[in-house]
Amino acid sequence: MLCALLTGGCTTTQAAPEPDSGPTPLTAADALGDFGSIDYCSLLKVPGAEAVPTFEDCHATAGRRTIVVGPLAFDSDPNIKPYDYAGPVPEGVAIQQSMFNDRSACTRAVTFADGTRLDLSVTDDTGDQAARCDVADAAVGSALAAITAHRVGRLTFPEGSWGRVAPCVPLDNHDLDAAAGPNSQPTIGLSGHSCIRGKVSFKLTVETAEPDGPSEKLGGRDARVRLSGAFCLVDTTQPAPGLPGRRELAEISVVETAGTAGDATCALARSAANAILPRLP
Repeated sequence: MLCALLTGGCTTTQAAPEPDSGPTPLTAADALGDFGSIDYCSLLKVPGAEAVPTFEDCHATAGRRTIVVGPLAFDSDPNIKPYDYAGPVPEGVAIQQSMFNDRSACTRAVTFADGTRLDLSVTDDTGDQAARCDVADAAVGSALAAITAHRVGRLTFPEGSWGRVAPCVPLDNHDLDAAAGPNSQPTIGLSGHSCIRGKVSFKLTVETAEPDGPSEKLGGRDARVRLSGAFCLVDTTQPAPGLPGRRELAEISVVETAGTAGDATCALARSAANAILPRLP
């Protein structure tokens, strides 16, 4: 009726369709979901390999060769360089290579649109870098295929598993002031299974190598203390719920900022272990 009363008639305005912006750049969260429960072994298809999922990566062995998928990282790494990967890559994702330790390992980095990267490395003692890198490229293709097909698996953490532990909670107490620094604050890692407070790091995962060296009682648990460059590390384990024959690992490390770690660094690491380990279930 209103249109008939208006001498100019009526017109309708329709909004122009928005132009197609193309595929959305793929972020790590969109690709992998919750970082704390990724089954990294679901990204790797290697016939005949024995794969062990940990809380932050996947260790697979095939003969003399070891393939590791993970962990996730967000830091700047000067060893990461551009790489002309031949396979298909999702929008916003870059495949790069690492020049670190390239005499015995071939490492690729799948870097997502948000800057988070997934490292994949292949190591062996053959000296054949070309063969290692062929396997690394195949691992990249396997991971991207699983991601684009939405086949990323999830870990579950049964009752009693250290995968249920919030790792920053044991570090948030004054008993660690001497080892970590009195003004330091806990910062959670990307996977949600590690935490750093000052000079102290705490990681929970699944053991992938047999422990070495004598044990001693720290924090009420059997633990091993070892030096590794600038670090003194304390390890303890428990049977892994839901993974027969495997053990979960709690690792505490203290870094010596003035050079190589020694007895004084390990004294701080033992002190940290006595404060942290009693808080584990």
